[in-house]
Amino acid sequence: MSKESILYGVIGLLIGAILAGAGAAYAVNNNQQSMMNMMGMHSNTNSRGMMDDSDMSMNDMTSSLKNKTGDDFDEAFISGMIAHHQGAIDMANLAKQNAKHSEIKNLANDIVTAQTKEINEMNSWQAKWGYDSSGSTNSSHSMDMMGH
Repeated sequence: MSKESILYGVIGLLIGAILAGAGAAYAVNNNQQSMMNMMGMHSNTNSRGMMDDSDMSMNDMTSSLKNKTGDDFDEAFISGMIAHHQGAIDMANLAKQNAKHSEIKNLANDIVTAQTKEINEMNSWQAKWGYDSSGSTNSSHSMDMMGH
């Protein structure tokens, strides 16, 4: 297989991932409950009646960072990124089980590996810097999801 074929394959995968993300963002941002449920996304609320970090849209996460600086920004950024990475891991685990093409399954494996490593790193920063990790996804959940 030529390098050019591999490059086109990678570009195709990236475009597909962007389109899937755009569809998911549309479903979340427009409250398309049936589409969200079909994609395995659910609008769960925490004990305070607020959406869990994992159910926030990217726009919500980005908006929550505005007007924050220093530790407040860092803590909110890490919490949002952990939830975002966990969403990528959850999608990748579905791809590992259900995708037809080996390229997608290989990409899904790479995503799980990379995102789990980054979640572990961010969890250690939370502990080191004394940030609240109660809203963050624990990386052991990521590992559990691999067998899901």
